[in-house]
Amino acid sequence: MGARVSGPAGQGEATVEQNAEINVTPFVDIMLVLLIIFMVAAPIATVSLKLDLPPPKAPPVGEKPKEPVYVSVQEDGKLFLADRETSMDRLASDVCAATGRGAECHAERVFIRAQPEVRYDRFMAVMNGLKSNGFDKVGLLNEDIE
Repeated sequence: MGARVSGPAGQGEATVEQNAEINVTPFVDIMLVLLIIFMVAAPIATVSLKLDLPPPKAPPVGEKPKEPVYVSVQEDGKLFLADRETSMDRLASDVCAATGRGAECHAERVFIRAQPEVRYDRFMAVMNGLKSNGFDKVGLLNEDIE
């Protein structure tokens, strides 16, 4: 491919060859950078959480839903199961009695709520006490459910 370029003040014409090849080095550099970004970002996007979703159908008509079990931790260290006071020693048996399921009481979900002033070690002692007694479904509340 050729082009004509006139010289200064019309002094003849010169032919200049044009280079029609594309420099792909910047394109390859960009593609490699994008490849590295996607290799780093892909594992982050695949994080999953296990959710306990309700069943897709409504419960049978006339069946009353069970009231959940709430354990409240007071600032002074007292424990309450719903409105009754309990202690760490009696907590597991009181939770089983509150669920009304006998030996299957460990399958029930237990919610723990604490006042903001409760020390963290006291709160974790309640959680660990429930966990060591076989209650695996423990939920944490930070505000009242109405």
